[in-house]
Amino acid sequence: MEAIFSVRAVELLCSRLCHDLIGPVGAINNGVELIEEGDGGEAMGEALDLVADSARTAARRLALFRLALGAGSGGGVLPIPGTREALEGWFAGGRIQFIWRPALIVPPPGLLKLVLLSALIAEEALPRGGTLTLTGDDGGLELLAAGTGCGLREEALRVLHGGVPEAELTPRGILMHVGLVMARFYKLAFTPARDFAEGKLTISLGQER
Repeated sequence: MEAIFSVRAVELLCSRLCHDLIGPVGAINNGVELIEEGDGGEAMGEALDLVADSARTAARRLALFRLALGAGSGGGVLPIPGTREALEGWFAGGRIQFIWRPALIVPPPGLLKLVLLSALIAEEALPRGGTLTLTGDDGGLELLAAGTGCGLREEALRVLHGGVPEAELTPRGILMHVGLVMARFYKLAFTPARDFAEGKLTISLGQER
């Protein structure tokens, strides 16, 4: 099960993780500064709310990244409740409604990791918000993104169809690249199929046939 990332791909992935974390971490810092400069009252309460809110957001994002990209999952096998909690936490309070409907018992190694990555890819395909629904079972899952303006970015499409060498990757295509490499590593099918005219994107995941 060989999978190799170039230094370029690793750099881009790290940049992506930092980009998603810098917002809430920066907000925590701003909240702390407001608390230090304040003299109590309503402003203090607002600053504490900002810190608490941002800390929850950062924790949820770290939880998802740890499951999707971390090595502590025991051969790629993730806990089903933890995966669901990470996804629901990621989308909580945002413009995308996440719906969990799969009937999972013992999913194959890597499948839930791919679900997490696919959710991030689908999120980028819904710039105006919408719904993201996961269905299926251990034999195969389907992630359906639906919303106005739904569509994969041009570079993500090029990566999907093998048109971008690793040396030429940019942040806009790195998640698709990681998804493809991870699917090969775990010997899983990873098939984004677009129907953008209807405002939908379907990502099918499962064991190779």
